[in-house]
Amino acid sequence: MSKVRANQEMNDVRRRVPASRGANPAVRRAGLACLLVATLALNACGFHLQGRVPLPAALATTRVIAEDDQTDFVQGLRRALISSGSKLTEQSERATGVVHIRKDEVTQKIISVSVKNIPREYEVTYTVEFSVEGTSGELLPSQKVSITRDYSFDETKLLAKENEEAILREGMARDLVAIVMRRLSAI
Repeated sequence: MSKVRANQEMNDVRRRVPASRGANPAVRRAGLACLLVATLALNACGFHLQGRVPLPAALATTRVIAEDDQTDFVQGLRRALISSGSKLTEQSERATGVVHIRKDEVTQKIISVSVKNIPREYEVTYTVEFSVEGTSGELLPSQKVSITRDYSFDETKLLAKENEEAILREGMARDLVAIVMRRLSAI
């Protein structure tokens, strides 16, 4: 009896569910045509996935020279260059392009203080100065890029605020890498 009832329920469900949409070949072709047009429009306007910036041939094999190779910016720039198809090298004679990081610094200043003269708000500025040389000479003269962010400070939450500042610096470094990569792609 339960098998018969299960079969009846399945038949009821089949009757209630409409036929598969898109079964009509004309509708399917129209959907594919719309998808093709949307894809072509995105490609025509220069759209590309974030993090994959097309680089010129002059940066096919790149050397990054920085005073401190371990900063968030330099590490992020190296990752971005690799993800964009550039090969990194430590030998200048093998490099088709050299990115010089002349300045990579984070500064912090107090914006506001409490009644007890305790800092309440800080302004963090991340500044990067860079230039690019190719095998035939200078490709991009020295340029300075900086980003500024504010954050509040509460001495009762010292560890959390220090972590917030570190996260803020990492985010600023990512933003600066994106700006520099756009400039490198325009060479």
